[in-house]
Amino acid sequence: MKIGILGSGPVGLTLTEGLIMAGHDVILGTRNPSKESLQQWIKKKGGEHVTALPFREAAAQGELLVICTNWSGTQKAIESAGLWNFKNKVVVDVTNPLDGKGPDQQGRLSFSIGHTNSAGEQLQAWLPPDAHVVKALSCIGHESMFRHQTEQETPTMFICGNKRAAKAAVTTLLNEMGWKDVVDMGTIEMSRNIEPLSILWYAYGFRTGTWSHAFRLVK
Repeated sequence: MKIGILGSGPVGLTLTEGLIMAGHDVILGTRNPSKESLQQWIKKKGGEHVTALPFREAAAQGELLVICTNWSGTQKAIESAGLWNFKNKVVVDVTNPLDGKGPDQQGRLSFSIGHTNSAGEQLQAWLPPDAHVVKALSCIGHESMFRHQTEQETPTMFICGNKRAAKAAVTTLLNEMGWKDVVDMGTIEMSRNIEPLSILWYAYGFRTGTWSHAFRLVK
């Protein structure tokens, strides 16, 4: 599959590398595709299976789109990508609505919205009605987005979205990334409950100095 990733920060690069290893081609959407450090990374990690292009071209070419921009720049990024390029596509939302202030001295992060709204809901509202947003991978850091198939314990990835077929497509993609236990939590409004898990994930990493952990639903 040809996957368009909007965002070339640590999350976007981690996903690009992993999805290439899973057999996909990636179009990496970014504000500055010709940036030397990015081109060097592509040459080293991606070769012919990844191309860096402006947001609009990446969104147009991607059969499935992944949004992993910083929250403050997310709306501008999707507008730059062209709203028409999202029509009838599955859109994986990896964003969290962080307020941009960073962690405090206790390692605590804060959201700019929550309880009555979420990044997932806001993204669905910004996009055309026939763009199918699925919240996934937002409850952990990029260090833990790909799991080893030989892991002794099976971590859980929580997802949500309004269209069943879109969630099935994302579940297949997550399985390829090593997530054997993917749990559908319902409609996109459940992003309000999934997104805050990222704050717990970071707080544990801050306190322990480890960053490979994930959540596990014991059934």
